[in-house]
Amino acid sequence: MGLKQFAAKIFAKYIVQQTAQWANEPVATQEAVFASLITQARNTQFGKDHGFDQIKTHGDFIKSVPVRDYEDLKPYVQKVVAGEKNILWPGQPAYFAKTSGTTSGAKYIPITKASIQEQVKASRDAILHYIHQSGNSDFVTRKMIFLQGSPVLDTSGYIPTGRLSGISAHYVPAYLQRNRLPSWETNCIEDWETKVEAVVKETIAEDMGVIAGIPSWVQMYFERLKAASGKPVGDLFKHFNLFIYGGVNYDPYRANFENLIGRKVDTIELFPASEGFFAYQDLRDEKGMLLLLNSGIFYEFIPADQFYEKHPPRLTIGEVAMGVNYVLILSTNAGLWGYNIGDTVQFTSLKPYRVIVSGRIKHFISAFGEHVIAKEVEYAMQEAITKTDARVLEFTVAPQIAPSTGLPYHEWLVAFEKAPSDISLFSSILDQSLQDQNSYYKDLIVGKVLQGLKITSLPTNAFTQFMKTKGKLGGQNKVQRLANDRDIADALLKIKDHV
Repeated sequence: MGLKQFAAKIFAKYIVQQTAQWANEPVATQEAVFASLITQARNTQFGKDHGFDQIKTHGDFIKSVPVRDYEDLKPYVQKVVAGEKNILWPGQPAYFAKTSGTTSGAKYIPITKASIQEQVKASRDAILHYIHQSGNSDFVTRKMIFLQGSPVLDTSGYIPTGRLSGISAHYVPAYLQRNRLPSWETNCIEDWETKVEAVVKETIAEDMGVIAGIPSWVQMYFERLKAASGKPVGDLFKHFNLFIYGGVNYDPYRANFENLIGRKVDTIELFPASEGFFAYQDLRDEKGMLLLLNSGIFYEFIPADQFYEKHPPRLTIGEVAMGVNYVLILSTNAGLWGYNIGDTVQFTSLKPYRVIVSGRIKHFISAFGEHVIAKEVEYAMQEAITKTDARVLEFTVAPQIAPSTGLPYHEWLVAFEKAPSDISLFSSILDQSLQDQNSYYKDLIVGKVLQGLKITSLPTNAFTQFMKTKGKLGGQNKVQRLANDRDIADALLKIKDHV
């Protein structure tokens, strides 16, 4: 064992011990974060507008600070964009993470020096927990690749602006820089397809140990590697044994990844966003991710089925329960207050607190009152893949409210890497799994309000083409898994008709 591997194991043990200290005192940890945030922001414009000097308890906070989304917070953000100081947080943010919004146009999410440091720390600690759990530190001496957005920042305004993954690229620790791929020049390529081709050329002959990124785009990278080399990725990179991912559920992609790699590899799941780094998988055999309670973020949780009530409950960490679908609300050391990021989570453990991402509060199907969520369709898809010979590249689900004949149904639009030999069996497994998970959906099927779901097979490149038409190819962009309308479904069907 080399010095670098040995040092990594020693440091990993230390970090795991440090993590246990706050994880074992969750309520006190969050109370301390809350008090610190309120104190630091007391003299900001937002703090003055909302009486932070009078806030002593979470109850006070609820009375003074309503839940907001980006549109509600936008007047404050615009002042920061214009160069004003002490608006949402003392001074000015170090960066803006620019993301695309559906109703607000471009979103400018503030990132402070403190918040980006927490992002970097969380990424590091996730890997260190894996090292401590697995005993595997060999990969620290091998090449690593993080498929991400361009690190080029727009400096034309008062505050440097870019994608979160591009901003994070400026903070890769020095001890990893020599191992890191692709080159800076390649990373700066904006066009995703051109970038992937360049990444393939740079990495195809390297000794890759770790590969990280959103599964849908890493899948494209793997396909290009296999096409260029004629080998499974696992044969090409014999020491590749760790895939780090976030942004989407990996399970629907797992079978196809193992086919492309040619074997199984270890995985680490992360839960990062422009608004903060919320959780990471701390145990190899645990599906849930450890919620980061000591990272400058105060969390509130609103039961998803009560979210649209006039005064929904805003629960703190000590009040949550297992298995409930919660909308995640944040107050952060980047100046977000009572902020709804749109994600929903469910707790899989309360000692310590671990979560899974169950979907998006606005992304569901409830055309008939069924309220089907992303977690349910992803689990159903994984079950169907496991029980058949199918491999799936990508999929989305939409309601078909007015079919030409018969009862309404859920339409699953699926791009298969390998279609199932028995599509009827595949469909029935999907439908039964969804009924088993969602009693409302089952009642609609049994009551003959809905007929069983139907699958529409799409060309293998359909979702890539769809994302390209939306200007969302690659990077941090994700395919929307569910919709309560047919906008995405109809766009995909047009692509299918033109192939």
